[in-house]
Order: sequence, then structure tokens, then C-alpha cells
Amino acid sequence: MNNFDFVCPTKIIFGKGTENRVGQETKKYSKKVLFVYGSGSIKKTGLYDKVVKSLKDNGVDYIELSGVKPNPRLSLVYEGIKICKENGIDFILAVGGGSAIDTAKAIAVGALYDGDVWDFFVGKAEIEKALPVGVILTLAATGSEASDSAVITNEDGWYKKGIHSDLIRPQFAIMNPELLYTLPQYQTAAGAADIMAHIMERYFTNVRNVDLTDRLCEATLKTMINNVPRLIENPEDYDARAEVMWAGTIAHNGLLDTGRIGDWASHRIEHELSAIYDIAHGAGLAIIFPAWMKYVYKHDLDRFVQFAVKVWDVDLTFTDREEIALEGIKRLEDFFRNIGLPVTLKEANIPYDRFEEMADKCTSNGTTTVGQFVKLTKDDIINIYNLAK
Repeated sequence: MNNFDFVCPTKIIFGKGTENRVGQETKKYSKKVLFVYGSGSIKKTGLYDKVVKSLKDNGVDYIELSGVKPNPRLSLVYEGIKICKENGIDFILAVGGGSAIDTAKAIAVGALYDGDVWDFFVGKAEIEKALPVGVILTLAATGSEASDSAVITNEDGWYKKGIHSDLIRPQFAIMNPELLYTLPQYQTAAGAADIMAHIMERYFTNVRNVDLTDRLCEATLKTMINNVPRLIENPEDYDARAEVMWAGTIAHNGLLDTGRIGDWASHRIEHELSAIYDIAHGAGLAIIFPAWMKYVYKHDLDRFVQFAVKVWDVDLTFTDREEIALEGIKRLEDFFRNIGLPVTLKEANIPYDRFEEMADKCTSNGTTTVGQFVKLTKDDIINIYNLAK
């Protein structure tokens, strides 16, 4: 096990009716906030009215910034930064999924910076300060409600890049599983794949003697495997929603990182798919992660056997260890397909003609390789795209 620092100051407010506490929590930080949300679904569900009432009841003024899209755009971040600077905003409230939260985080950093906020995403600047952010979560997927990260897409060239800093962890995250009842099945499934990918990025490590976090990763994956099909069957299964929602937070708040070094190649490779083709991030991961596994499993066959046996209950009576490892990968693919996700580029109607461009972008930013479990070159990434066909 490696040395580690673990910091996760986000206050989790979990359960039925907790969205009504947003004004009470927000006023601890500010009386004038930027209220960031998406395309208007929170108005259809009545959540918008609850948020506005709670803010007003607690004397909190707000300026709205709507229009957040999946794979959130830099242009809206710029708009939010401008609003904050012109109106003296000192707190940002994000209501939505990871796209709204990541937009809020990027605005929080840019509002206190004199240069272009994109500087932080391309390594030209380091985050030294940020406005505080609060969250009401409406989609279990990215884990951004308690993470140190945010990912934004720059429309100029369609680059999708991330930032990391404990300074952008939300101050609070309000999480009511009931708010997820109206999600389309596909969003539930894509969110589940994103959560599972966050766990697997950490699980596949070269660090030895990490038994505790191995078990935590396996348990969280089993929780997803057991509960996601229940949500596909019954979107209003509160207990299953609660399990998946909390798993999404645990998957990406840093706890499963402790003492180990994760990989993150699959995320980097997928970012190029969702940047160019605007596929849901989780759906893209359902395509890329199994392909990555097929490409690298021989690097540490024992770990892939462990994954197959501990997570997918593969029978050790299979003829050889390689067959066990490959069966585990197959069961992951089958799971994604059974909950309605594509597991190949063809199934997602993504063409094969931009692999080199995507691999170039993936290895930009001053690095010639991606990943830690196996360091992948541009040629390796092209090979993984080909395996994903």
C-alpha cells in the first residue's frame, strides 16, 4: 500500500425530502448565488419550484444560468464566469447531474482568475482558489457531487479535458433518490456504467497489498450489479435507487483510491468519443472499458482472474486462468448490454474513420502515453479503438 492523503470535506445530506434544505445550507455560505442547471427538466419535475422557494425562504438571492448540456461546454462556463464577476457572486449552486456540477466547478475556478479558465484544463495554470459550490444531485453517474474533478468540452476543436483540486469539492451535496425516479432508462444505465468505470479505473492497479480497498471496490461493484437491473425493471424502487446513488458517490470521492494508483486510460480514451460524437460518457465507457481489458489483461492475469471470480462469480473450474479472465470480461460486456447499453462502436453508430485523430488528442497535453496499469502509446490507443469495433 502506498502513502496517501484522504480529504473529502463534502457534507452529504441524503434521503427523502432533503432538497427542501437547500436554502438553509446555502445561506451558510452566501446570500447571493449563481443557480446552475440544465435544459429545464427540473421545472417539469417540480424540483425547480422547491429550490426557488427554499432559497427565498432563507433570504438567498440568485441569478439563473440554465442550458447545461451533457458533455458540458466551455462556452457556458465563460458565460457563468462573466455573470459571477459582474454581479459579485460568491457561491454557486448546481442542480442536476455531473454536467451541471462540473460546469459549476469550472465557473468557480474561473470566477477568481484573470486569465482564460481553459488554462487550468491544459496545464498552463494551477488552481489556487475557487468559489464554494453546493449541489442537489439528480443523476447518479459521475460522482462529481463529492469529487475533486470536473470535465469540460471545448467546442474549439472539440477537446474534452479535466481539472483536479480539493478546492473544487462541493461544500454540500443534497441527495434524494426520489429525484431520480423520472430518469429515462438509458440515462440510468449510462450512469451505472460511469459509476462502475470509476471503480474499475481504481481496481486495476500495479500497487500490491491493497486488500482492503480491493474488497471495497468489489463490494461496490457487486452493489451495482445487484441493484441496477432492479432499476431497469422498476425506476421507482427507492431502495435500489439509494444503493446506486450512494455507490456513485463512494466510487469517486477518493476513498477507493487510498493507498493505490488507478489507471484512467479508459476515461481518457472515451473522452475523445464523447467530445466528437457527443455520446453519453457512460455509454462510451461501456464500449471502451471491455476493449481496454481485452488489450491489457495479460499484463496482470492474476488481477483479472480476481476480478472475474470476486466480482462476477466466475467458476474456478474453468479450464485455465486465461479463460477465467476472459469470462469475467465477457460478463461485464453482457451486463452492459443487458441494461441497454452499446458495447461496440458499431452498436453506437460511431464510424471508424477518426481513430488516429482521437488517439492524437488523447496523447496531447505534453504526454506520449496514457494510463498507469499499462502505459499506452498512440498506436495502443488505435488498437483499442479497433478492438471496440
